[in-house]
Formats: sequence, structure tokens, C-alpha cells
Amino acid sequence: MRRTIEIKMKPADAADPSLVEKRAAEACQLAPAEIEEVVVLRKSIDARGHQPLIQLKIEVFVGEKRTEEPALLKQLAQVADADEVIVVGAGPAGYFAALELIELGLKPIVLDRGKDVRSRRRDLRAIQQFGIVNPNSNYCFGEGGAGTYSDGKLYTRSHKRGDIFKALKLLVEHGASPEILVDAHPHIGSNRLPQIVMNIRETILHFGGEVHFDALVTDFILANGAISGVLVNEEKEFRGKAVILATGHSARDIYSLLHKKNIKVEAKPFALGVRIEHPQPLIDQIQYGQAEREEHLPASSYKLACQVGDRGVFSFCMCPGGLVVPAATAPGEIVVNGMSMSRRDSPFANSGTVVQVELEDLGNYNKFGVFAAMEFQKSVEQTMFKAGDGSQKAPGQRLTDFVAGKTSSSLPGSSYIPGLLPLPIHELLPKFIFEKLKKGVIDFGRKMSGYFTSEANVIATESRTSSPLRIPRNKETYMHVEIAGLFPAGEGAGYAGGIISAAMDGQNVARAVQVYLNR
Repeated sequence: MRRTIEIKMKPADAADPSLVEKRAAEACQLAPAEIEEVVVLRKSIDARGHQPLIQLKIEVFVGEKRTEEPALLKQLAQVADADEVIVVGAGPAGYFAALELIELGLKPIVLDRGKDVRSRRRDLRAIQQFGIVNPNSNYCFGEGGAGTYSDGKLYTRSHKRGDIFKALKLLVEHGASPEILVDAHPHIGSNRLPQIVMNIRETILHFGGEVHFDALVTDFILANGAISGVLVNEEKEFRGKAVILATGHSARDIYSLLHKKNIKVEAKPFALGVRIEHPQPLIDQIQYGQAEREEHLPASSYKLACQVGDRGVFSFCMCPGGLVVPAATAPGEIVVNGMSMSRRDSPFANSGTVVQVELEDLGNYNKFGVFAAMEFQKSVEQTMFKAGDGSQKAPGQRLTDFVAGKTSSSLPGSSYIPGLLPLPIHELLPKFIFEKLKKGVIDFGRKMSGYFTSEANVIATESRTSSPLRIPRNKETYMHVEIAGLFPAGEGAGYAGGIISAAMDGQNVARAVQVYLNR
């Protein structure tokens, strides 16, 4: 017999399995000896009351034991001699598409413009310490994609898009903590993700797939309205039965190549703003009501949103106990993102705080046609760079000064390693972005007492929240609306937003490829 119950416990008690089992027995009115096993299905924090509590959803086994789910990797077989499918991009959409292709008996050939995850670290150090941006290897490009070095948050609302449990279980089987199967807001950490990404690569290679780095796609091989392969580094051809395009939201050259080849792309709304960084103890005090966070509580987070006129203003990619990092993909631009290590033990908390940008907001940029949103995005990033000193030091401003419209005379401490320059972000941002952000953060301060403070830094620019273009595909077949055999996937195609949604999209596209090949 199995019973599912929900209980709330103090954080220290919830961390003790014996106390959890005791409480479960009490809730079921059973003696502990009658219980074969207690399995935590879900764990979340309820901080609404005076004392933060851990809420547990538990399955209690009485008279029977849990049946372990079979390992997904044990179901894979060798595909070295199978039909080949090109996968462009080794981010979550590309790598999870590759794993799914192997499960379906197809051979993935993964091509990534960047370096393997370990070699990529040297380029991250170069942008952090010396302001040198490698256009093909940075916080966005390279093995694992943007998610590898931006926290590894796994929470998604995309429950209707695919099998979230399967995506998470694959991460666990490649080295992630089983806790991600239980936590309401699962997270891995940028210190642990690289090894998991390497393990995924080893799985692909072990079962006969291929992975190639420093492999920039420079052309598509097209004939009679269909794609049969790609050209890499302007010299080497890779042919396949289909091409999955999973290049991420910052691959502007791929969008340009698609347009040049008369392959349809279209502008889409996105969001742009800043990253706001607070002292983590302040956020803990606001959220938990504790001057010093209890040992068994994680660094606290928040999620804020409001409407300013007809546009949404919202927090995005919140990194408790995290760092702000430089995420430019080309020289001459300032882009910032957030990340956390697994322990989330930085003294700072940061979150993207952005404004919804619709196509009608773009004004003169509409002269760029389908590239209107992308050119607008690029211009803001370049404006921030030109306002600085030619390095990756980012414009910074106290939150209170940002709202007041004045340049800060000094700035609080920050996790941003290249450093901050006190600059008038309120003047550097497009006016409609600033005005909506200003009203938005004032509203956030009302909702979250203590949020609006001079101890918070506004750091510009948070501009890569999502792709400013979409590569249109058929809703049923997942294939491009005009080019047979071309399957756009993930964030770069405009169909995902985050590691898990991108991973599930990659899996869905891989299954669609199998249907296409068996048509």
C-alpha cells in the first residue's frame, strides 16, 4: 500500500531523514516499524508565516517497497552505423536532442562553434580579467551553451512541452544530485555543470555519435527546398538525413545566414533591461524574517512582476548567492548575466529586471525588417560599451539614484569581477525602457519592503533574456515551414527559455526527425 501525504517541518527537522520518517508515520497514524520506506517526492519552502517551514510531499510505502525506475542510459544502443543527423549546437537543446536521437536509433553529429567545456574556461577568464571577448567561446558559446556558466537553474513552467522528469533524470544519471528530482526550484550550480556536460558528451561518443568543437557553421547545403548538410569553417562539409539547428539565442550570424539563404526568419518580442544586485543577507531578511539565515535554509530568492501601462516589467533569472558575469559575444558590447555556484554562498543576490519589448516599440529600427529587434538589442549593448572605458567594466548605479535619475557618486560592493563604472544608466537606456523600469522597481519596493535601497546596484545591460528572432516551424512536425529536413530547436529558434525547456524542445525535435525519416 502507498499513501501520499504532505507535511510541514522546521528546516533543521526536515534535513533529518529519521525525523521525516517519524512525522510521516504520525501523519499516517502508523507505527514507524510498519513503514517500509518513505520517499520525498517534492520539497519547497513556505516562508509566508512567522517561521519559514519546509513543505514536503511524501510517498509512504506500507507492506511494499518502492520499485526503482530503470536507468535511461541502459536503454541506449550503439548507433555508429545508423542514419546520421546533424545537430548544430552543443547546448541543452542540442545535447538532449543528440541523446534522444541515440535512443531512437539515429546517429547524432554534433557541431559547436565553441570549445569543449574545460577549454572554454580560459576564454571566460580572459573576458573576466582582461576584457577580451572571443566571439566563438564565451559565456554564451561553447559546450553546454549559455546555461553551463549561468547557474544551472532547472525550474520551468513548460510542463506541457515534454517530459520534465526524463530531462532531470538524464541529468542525474550524468552526475547531478538526485535532489533536483525533488526540489521545487532545482538547481545544479556552475561549478558542477561542466562535469555533467562532459559526461553527456562521453555518452554521445560511447554510443557512436560524434561531437566536433571549433566547428562554426558558415553555410547550409540546400537543394530543391530541402537541406542535406552544412559547411563548417568555410571548408568542410557534414552531410546528414536532417539538420537540427540549436544554436542558442545569441547566434546572430546564423540568423543572418538564414536570411541570406532565403530561409524564413521573423522578428519577435523579447525583453531588455538591467541586472539588479542586492546584498544576499538583505534578501534573506526580507524573505525569511531572519537577521541571520538559518543553516538549513537556502539563500532566499524572489520573483517580481507588474504591469506598467501595457508592458510587463519582471524579474528574470534570479541568482541567490550568485555572481554577475560578463556575457558579451562580440567586442564592443556590454552584456551581463547571472550565475551561482552549487552552494549559492556568494554574499550577493542578483536578478535580471527587464521590460517587455514589442515590435511596435522599435521605431526607426523597423527599417532593418526581420532584424529590427536584434539591431535594437545590439545598439543598447554597444551604447553601454561606448559609455565606458573600453573594457568590460559595466555601467553601474545605485538603485535609488537610478530611479531619481542621477549618476551615483559611489557604488556599493559588487560580485561583478571586471568592475563597475558609475554611469547614468537612466540616460543610456532607451527612454521607454528606463521609464518602465523606474515605475516597475518602485512597485517592487512596495511589494517587497526593503527591496528599494541605496545598497542595491543597477548593472547594465541585461539583454539576452530570449531570442529577438524566431525561426518559424510547423507546430505538428517541428520542421521549418519552408525547408524540408531543417528542424529549428531551443532558445535560438524562439521556442524555449531555460535549460529544461530547451532540453525538452531538443527531445521533441529529435522525435520529430525520426517521424520525418520514417515518413
